[in-house]
Amino acid sequence: MDETRLREDICRFGRSLFERGLTPGSSGNISLRLDDGGWLVTPTNASLGFLDPARLSRLDAEGRLLSGDKPTKEIPLHGALYETRGSARAIVHLHSTHSVAVSMLPGIDPKAVLPPLTAYYLMRVGATALVPYYRPGDPAVADAIRGLAGRYSAVLLANHGPVVAGESLEAAVYATEELEETAKLHLLLRGLNPRLLSPGQISELKDAFKLDLPGDDAAHEH
Repeated sequence: MDETRLREDICRFGRSLFERGLTPGSSGNISLRLDDGGWLVTPTNASLGFLDPARLSRLDAEGRLLSGDKPTKEIPLHGALYETRGSARAIVHLHSTHSVAVSMLPGIDPKAVLPPLTAYYLMRVGATALVPYYRPGDPAVADAIRGLAGRYSAVLLANHGPVVAGESLEAAVYATEELEETAKLHLLLRGLNPRLLSPGQISELKDAFKLDLPGDDAAHEH
């Protein structure tokens, strides 16, 4: 796909996420890895609702700015996820309300932040790891991501928000949205003893859709 179209896609998806209240103000960022190893990244202090395709940050494979505005300060975070998830071509990071709320709850399993509430959570997200709090832009968060060794496509940064990788921009956006909706369900159902998917139902999903779920045991021990 040509770069012009990819720039337009980033802006289109960013606007959609912003207009539905999934990341307020100038929060959140999106990156997309190009065939030459470089990236397109949303600029720092830019609202995802008002992106200009021509002003997106164009980086080379070493992360140097080639054109466009100064990139998001979350570059180390994106870079570590690309480095460890070889199939990743796009990453979406939001400050979506329900996911952030879940990241602040006590007793969260860092290997499986959310229980297996729905089939689509397992199909689109798989499982979500929790990374401890780091200040925004702290390079140390990259080491925390590397410590997960690429097992997770979705990571929840404590008191901050989700970071989700996908094999395409569309896949990353859809998985991020599924994560947010599952976090909302989890909060609505807390204390109500909801019926989770059983180990047998999870196994059936894995077989039917060829899912490789990280932390399978942890995923249904909630």
